[in-house]
Amino acid sequence: MAAESTEYSMLTLPVLPLDDEVVLPGMVVPLDLSDNDVRAAVEAAQAAARSGTGKPKVLLVPRIDGHYAGTGVLGTVEQVGRLSDGDPGALIRGLGRVKIGAGTTGPGAALWVEGGVVEESVPEPLPGAVTELVKEYKALATSWLKKRGAWQVVDRVQQIDDVSALADNSGYSPFLTVEQKVELLETADPVARLKLATTQLRDHLAEQDVAETIAKDVQEGVDKQQREFLLRRQLEAVRKELRELNGESEGDESDDYRARVEAADLPEKVREAALKEVEKLERSSDQSPEGSWIRTWLDTVLELPWNERTEDQYDIQGAKGVLDAEHAGLEDVKERITEYLAVRKRRAERGLGVVGGRRGGAVLALVGPPGVGKTSLGESVAHAMGRKFVRVALGGVRDEAEIRGHRRTYVGALPGRIVRAIKEAGSMNPVVLLDEIDKVGSDFRGDPAAALLEVLDPAQNHTFRDHYLEVELDLSDVVFLATANVLEAIPEALLDRMELVRLDGYTEDEKIVIARDHLLPRQLERAGLEPGEVVIEDASLRKLAGEYTREAGVRNLERSIARLLRKVAAQHELGDRDLPFSVGVDDLRGLIGRPHHVPESAQDPAERRTSVPGVATGLAVTGAGGDVLFVEASLADPETGAAGLTLTGQLGDVMKESAQIALSFLRSHGAELELPVTGLKDRSVHIHFPAGAVPKDGPSAGITMTTALASLLSGRLVRTDVAMTGEVSLTGRVLPIGGLKQKLLAAHRAGITTVVIPKRNEADLDDVPAEILDKLEVHPVTDVRQVLEIALAPAEVPVGVAA
Repeated sequence: MAAESTEYSMLTLPVLPLDDEVVLPGMVVPLDLSDNDVRAAVEAAQAAARSGTGKPKVLLVPRIDGHYAGTGVLGTVEQVGRLSDGDPGALIRGLGRVKIGAGTTGPGAALWVEGGVVEESVPEPLPGAVTELVKEYKALATSWLKKRGAWQVVDRVQQIDDVSALADNSGYSPFLTVEQKVELLETADPVARLKLATTQLRDHLAEQDVAETIAKDVQEGVDKQQREFLLRRQLEAVRKELRELNGESEGDESDDYRARVEAADLPEKVREAALKEVEKLERSSDQSPEGSWIRTWLDTVLELPWNERTEDQYDIQGAKGVLDAEHAGLEDVKERITEYLAVRKRRAERGLGVVGGRRGGAVLALVGPPGVGKTSLGESVAHAMGRKFVRVALGGVRDEAEIRGHRRTYVGALPGRIVRAIKEAGSMNPVVLLDEIDKVGSDFRGDPAAALLEVLDPAQNHTFRDHYLEVELDLSDVVFLATANVLEAIPEALLDRMELVRLDGYTEDEKIVIARDHLLPRQLERAGLEPGEVVIEDASLRKLAGEYTREAGVRNLERSIARLLRKVAAQHELGDRDLPFSVGVDDLRGLIGRPHHVPESAQDPAERRTSVPGVATGLAVTGAGGDVLFVEASLADPETGAAGLTLTGQLGDVMKESAQIALSFLRSHGAELELPVTGLKDRSVHIHFPAGAVPKDGPSAGITMTTALASLLSGRLVRTDVAMTGEVSLTGRVLPIGGLKQKLLAAHRAGITTVVIPKRNEADLDDVPAEILDKLEVHPVTDVRQVLEIALAPAEVPVGVAA
């Protein structure tokens, strides 16, 4: 419906300024007449009303920072009297909006202006959008009023149907700022004004919800802290009562740590560092995270065995007996441990236990193929010396902090593995086995192998400093045993700090002793069999070691024995086998199948690899120990392509160069060796190493490739029982190689009886067991011509026909 305001179209009214306050139409407000401007306006209105009819009228205009708004509200003075505090006042009702015009004159001291009443109109009936807006505003206003408990006002708001009156009703809202009320006052369109009022009310409710949520969370946090504080105080009171009941003296946690540090047997510098941390703990609050870090650090320091040491057993004969009883063979390691104990005994007798702050520790590197007993040897060494044993697995470690520890500033910081090993051992002189040191990697987190340099350096490790502890730890009395499969994978600087001991594998006789005395009793127990129920003859063990398994260690041999015992146990449970049972050589095939490795000498001559010219037998060293390597050579027809050398078998650069050298030697010395080498100029030479999936490299196959090519050109077969190793030069000299012991053990396992080696490796034969040398015919040579004389069988066809 339209607002009736035509009688006030143009008015001359006294101005009643409102400082920092706004009155909207429909509002009834009390005003204090003690203000001069307010009193002057009311008095002027009363004077004007005496000459006319009706109530006195004033123009309510907001005055903000001395500036008047452009729109005011026509108000009538309903009553003049005294306010509740006794001051004179007037009750004024707002009627409608007035657009303020020019100033004019009038009675009294008030400011008079001309103004036009703003006519407001709303279409009737109300459009659907306006109706929805009215419902939304009433719902929001009702929600806000209910939160404040103003239930009487809720009914009044619900009864307002006029859009303009509903929008102006928001003038009572205390949360609106003066600027927001002025905006409502100056918005003439009722619908736009209601939209503005709805938006303001909605925003206020959203802010109120957020404020209530924050207040609730804060209150919950405060309640939790108060509850925790109360419980802690109660806990302290209970502890106090318990201490008094048990007759203990009163003291807090920091006092307890101080007493523990002072009572502990710590080195002087460690004690000073620990007491400093206790002082920090005393100054920190219970809620400080630094307190938990300090307590963890103090616990770690107090748990370390700073001055705990086990007494070495200086019974040298007894220690040697322990090593011999637990491990067969491995004489090099046993001798080194015996020497170490003998020297320790003499140093202790002469009072030289500590020299220059360093004790007499040892750092040994046990390098050998898998299954030879490197890891179990560490435990035997600790047993023989009477020391504690700790194993530290380094395989796959890529973080330097695993060795040296984390800085204490990191969350979840821990000491490194070396410190944890000492802590686990409970003494400062354990035997620490660093397992798989050749498998240590490096990435963006650092190089653990570089961190091991200080640990394994006898000149530095008496002042080892872990990043977590940040105090010096004496590792000079620790016996470090590092195990590795591949020597080349260990960094050179790290290898230089360790004493190298090679474990090249077991002979067949040693394997039989190990299987009989160690492996068989262990596997009998695991198979649930009593000793004596199953007996494996020595001949059967020899066949298991020679033909069913061909390895440097005894791991596969133990698996074969376990499989054999499982078969016998299963047959006994099924009623097919009576116990006790003795396993003979003829029983092996029926129990675990046919042999997997048959020596070349035991095969039919037509089936041997060297039964055709151009195939020679070489010796090589792999990560699994020594092995036999065959080299095959062939010549292509002149019509098939250009001359050249083709190499296959996944060879490394060094081995490819050895093949080039072998071919060049034969081309330049073919006439001297009575070989038809003229055909090499226009024919392609192909050299192949079988087992192409296995990478191969090294110079030691030089004489093997030369022999294979010479056999191909001459038509003479290479002897089946001959294997060779050695580097060849362009002049035909045979140069020394490495890994001779492993290669001779591999030749013996493969049934080879004659081995050709470089003359300069003759001194290395001292490391080879005597029983192996007795079964091998070893030929030290200096020139390729000697190799060909030994390796090539007599020609069966003329040389020209073979070529």
